[in-house]
Amino acid sequence: MTLDLFRRAGVAACLVLATATAGARQAAPTISILSPGEGTYVTGSVVLQARPSAPASVREMTFFADGRSVCTVIHPPFDCPWEAGAGIREHVIRVVATTLDGNRLVATVRTKSAGYTESVDVDVVQITATVTDGSGHFVKGLKREQFKLKEDGVAQRLTSFVGENIPLELVVATDVSDSMTEAMPTLKASVKAFLNALRPADQVTLLAFNDNIFTVVRRSTDPVARLKAVDRLAPWGGTALYDALLTGLNTVGKQPGRRALVVFTDGEDQNSASTIKRVESRLETSDATIYTIGLGRSVKDKALAGILQHLAEMSGGRAFLIDRAAQLSQVFGDIVEELSNQHLLSYASSNERRDGTFRKISVDVTEGGLHVRHRQGYRAPGKAVKK
Repeated sequence: MTLDLFRRAGVAACLVLATATAGARQAAPTISILSPGEGTYVTGSVVLQARPSAPASVREMTFFADGRSVCTVIHPPFDCPWEAGAGIREHVIRVVATTLDGNRLVATVRTKSAGYTESVDVDVVQITATVTDGSGHFVKGLKREQFKLKEDGVAQRLTSFVGENIPLELVVATDVSDSMTEAMPTLKASVKAFLNALRPADQVTLLAFNDNIFTVVRRSTDPVARLKAVDRLAPWGGTALYDALLTGLNTVGKQPGRRALVVFTDGEDQNSASTIKRVESRLETSDATIYTIGLGRSVKDKALAGILQHLAEMSGGRAFLIDRAAQLSQVFGDIVEELSNQHLLSYASSNERRDGTFRKISVDVTEGGLHVRHRQGYRAPGKAVKK
């Protein structure tokens, strides 16, 4: 063999060895925690989620919260329900995966506590506030001391303030009545894009309504399950809008954190057992923010348009009235942006009477020229006083 052939053989051998080594390095499995994210806030019922780069190589996965074992999962999806408690406190989440060859993969994240919080023994009122400037742009980076909150004109002291990465429980209720047949493909695509834009830790319940109410996905943080559920939506039947609103308000939990209800409809209520008065009464006892989307007939029907605007305004949310299904993508994008720019305020009312009265809330910031949108008030616990 000539010297040149030896050299060529040597180079080929080196290439084979380098390729094998690189392949071995690439094949080394890793693990990452999807939910909760590093530096986020968690509270109440949470689904811990981790994903290995090579799921087939993992024999089992154990989740730990603050040093205590929560659960062990032996097959995908590697999800683990966990109760984080009522407060917004710092937690350390650790995941240990054991591979088939006996190796261990470890990942850790640390969540945040509320920047300012006090323990109180009375009912706490929670307010989600959206702050915009004169041009309508969202304002970020505000501090607790910049907010001034009053109840029935009386100044209140905040017991908790969170300005970023706030836990979100979201209910999305979509109209799948027969009149939605033509717009259904666009609606599905828009809802999917909306759900994809949410954070992995956000809990989503998907409702569909026509003559009846269907829970398609219940409090899921699994993005794949959410998208598959959207694909199953099919149009038929009438419209039970008020029943859907009431079901959505009753679905959101009570743990600290933001709660929002996004409701889409293309027509007036036809089949509800509930009434608008019942929805209004329930909204007075809920801290969920409502975003209503009206399409087509909802815009032309002034009475229905007024109802959608009224309910959103009561809750501190927004109403979107559009003529064409093609506008849905922009609307859902606007809602995602707003959900990403909210502040969560909590206070213990100085009025300790449990008299069932409605109490008006006002929230302002010390900087001039800023607008704060929030729910108009709440109904206190207890039996309402007859006048």
